[in-house]
Amino acid sequence: MPIEVRPASVFDDVRTVIGPKSPTASVCWCLSYRIPSKLNNELRGPARGEYVAELCRADPPPGVLAYDGDDPIGWAAVAPRSATSFARNRKIPHVDDLPVWSLWCIRVRPGHRKQGITHALIAGAVEFARDRGAPVIEAYPLDNGDARVDLTMAYAGLRRNFERAGFVHAADTTSVLAGHPRILMRLDLR
Repeated sequence: MPIEVRPASVFDDVRTVIGPKSPTASVCWCLSYRIPSKLNNELRGPARGEYVAELCRADPPPGVLAYDGDDPIGWAAVAPRSATSFARNRKIPHVDDLPVWSLWCIRVRPGHRKQGITHALIAGAVEFARDRGAPVIEAYPLDNGDARVDLTMAYAGLRRNFERAGFVHAADTTSVLAGHPRILMRLDLR
């Protein structure tokens, strides 16, 4: 069955892909770059999911989901950079003053990896941003060469996957994740 990528407006589907197994867990929910650090630290347990549920009802929703039929199997966080902590991040430079969008997290559920879902999510996130008027979309993937990356830390994406989607290296950063440098890659949507 072909993979379909849709806006992440159905909270139960978002929870399936990025929610914790225990509703009382205080895990990421892909909020760490989306909201101010103070709020991120204050939101605990179920409050994190409730916050994400509100984001799913907002316009635009917080990202895109990949589906195999009705089964949500992947997630990509994408939003205007100005609405994320990347707007103030000192480790990830601003290339210019364009109102860019950021794509910063990709997750594929176990059992669905190595099937091209990441590529579908990147393409879907690009279309999501383009449809909402983004002139440029940025990503901050790991520049890992051929080195293996722990799956937990691969959420930022890998350089080669963004190159395959047409993104180009725009700047180095001082950010390091899992021992690998992160780079700033961009795709012009104009």
